[in-house]
Amino acid sequence: MSPWAGRPPAGAKVSLLVLLLSVVCSRTGRSERAPEFALTKIEESDIKDDSGKEPIADDDADPEDLEVFYPTHQWQTLRPGQAVPAGSHVRLNLQTGDREARLPDRENGKSDTREEKRRRRLDKMDIDSNSFTSQELKKALAKMKESEKAERMAHEEEVRKKFRPIEQLKEEFEKLNVKMETDYEIMDKLISKFNSSASTLDEKVAALYDLEYYVHQVDNAKDFLSMGGLQLVIEGLNSTEPVLKEHAAFVLGAALSSNPKVQIEAIEGGALQKLLVILATEQPQAVKKKALFALCSMLRHFPYAQQQFLKLGGLQVLRGLFRQKGTEALHVRVVTLLYDLIVEKMLLEAPQHGEQAAEKLQQYRQVRLVPALVEQDWCAVGSKLLALPEHDAREKVLQLLGVLMAFCRERYRGDRALGTTLGLLRSEYEELAAQERSDGDKDGYFQELLGSVNTIIQELA
Repeated sequence: MSPWAGRPPAGAKVSLLVLLLSVVCSRTGRSERAPEFALTKIEESDIKDDSGKEPIADDDADPEDLEVFYPTHQWQTLRPGQAVPAGSHVRLNLQTGDREARLPDRENGKSDTREEKRRRRLDKMDIDSNSFTSQELKKALAKMKESEKAERMAHEEEVRKKFRPIEQLKEEFEKLNVKMETDYEIMDKLISKFNSSASTLDEKVAALYDLEYYVHQVDNAKDFLSMGGLQLVIEGLNSTEPVLKEHAAFVLGAALSSNPKVQIEAIEGGALQKLLVILATEQPQAVKKKALFALCSMLRHFPYAQQQFLKLGGLQVLRGLFRQKGTEALHVRVVTLLYDLIVEKMLLEAPQHGEQAAEKLQQYRQVRLVPALVEQDWCAVGSKLLALPEHDAREKVLQLLGVLMAFCRERYRGDRALGTTLGLLRSEYEELAAQERSDGDKDGYFQELLGSVNTIIQELA
């Protein structure tokens, strides 16, 4: 037998060695390419949760959980029955024969999808984006909720630092001794300040100024009366200080406005006589203006006061204002007062029902205002005031001329200046009314004034 019997030839040995090297290289290359063609192997330590327990195995998982597939930008193996989201890239791994899928690459800077944003949030919570089970997903969502809760609590704490609770604010207000005062308490303090001999002139004026604000209200005016404040203000009309007279008359007029109870107490307290004295004597314009305001507040809707006004020569006092220099601003106020008193009585004489209206009408019948106006030649007053440039002043004078027409017609007809003035007013208001109509206002203010002028002219024709 040959010594080489039973041994492979040398060429065969070389071939076998080459074959073994090929197999080794092939396996090495496959292991290096494994991340590209197959899922990364999960180490045993990676599949344990924080407590050290192993999560539920794939074989024991809920069948519904196995249907869920969450693609990433890495290739992942698809298990049987899993659905692939629309737009995902799918391939067949030729090395393993498994189907794999991943998210498409972003191109041209397109915004991330909702799934990508959700995946990045999970990545921030240290979750392996290449492979996670449903149990791990639930734990990740729980961490997300805990994170949101922590952020919300931090925000609430920040708000608490900026704002104080209502209980703390109440305690601080109590420490400051803050107390809300009623109108009654405030007026009581103001009256005391005005009546105090220790108060300066400025302090008394300031007290009267504040009192005027409060006594405008009917209930406050009644309280002002019950506290003795009304009588103190009436006495203030006799002050030697013009500024005190002015503000005392202002407070009195505010308290008298539409307040019958205060009107009665004021006239019984001598307020009417004191007001007429101020208007009849030499006083600053501001003092007379406030005194006339108080007089108007006393006379309106108070027939008894109107009757006493006539008895005390009130009309002569007002007529004297038209002869005094520097009182032109008061003339229109006087005309307005007289017109209001005449119309007030005329409206009450219209058909009324009820005993109260009949009783009040009986009181008005004792007030012979219009005859007194005619007797004192108030008919001549109107024509001069029509020359005033203010339309509002003209309106008041035209109204007074209208209600006095029945008593002053002959006097008006003999007044050439009045006829001339009425003619000029008609021409002026015809132009202004035409301008109103061209602007689409058929019943404008100047149209009404034109109607009043035309009515008086027709009455005098």
